[in-house]
Amino acid sequence: MDRKVLEVSSLSLSFSDYPPTYLSIFYVSIYLSIYLSIYLIYLCMYLSIYLSIYLFIYLSIYLSMYVSIYLSIYLSSYLSIYLSIYLSLYLSISLSLSLSVFHLSICLAVYLSICLSIYLSVYLSNCLSVVQCHSV
Repeated sequence: MDRKVLEVSSLSLSFSDYPPTYLSIFYVSIYLSIYLSIYLIYLCMYLSIYLSIYLFIYLSIYLSMYVSIYLSIYLSSYLSIYLSIYLSLYLSISLSLSLSVFHLSICLAVYLSICLSIYLSVYLSNCLSVVQCHSV
């Protein structure tokens, strides 16, 4: 009797014990397992390459668009609010200071002119009284 023996990693099977139907099922299962393992290897390689390229392109485009839109909206609103507040405060403070300096200079000029006129009138009246006293 002729026996066929298949050894697979310390597992020995004798094919003469099985009818031909089981042998064909066995060969089909071996074929399918080899085919599926090769298919899974190619599928994993394809998915890893495809997903890495796709995710790189998609994420770079998406993130650049998202960041540009977000920054444009955020910066425009932030800058407009910040600049409007800053400029209004700066202008109000500078205008109030300049108006107060202007007001102070006007008040000082009026005060100095009043003091000078009083001083001159007192001086001239003293001078006139001294002149009148000498002339008498």
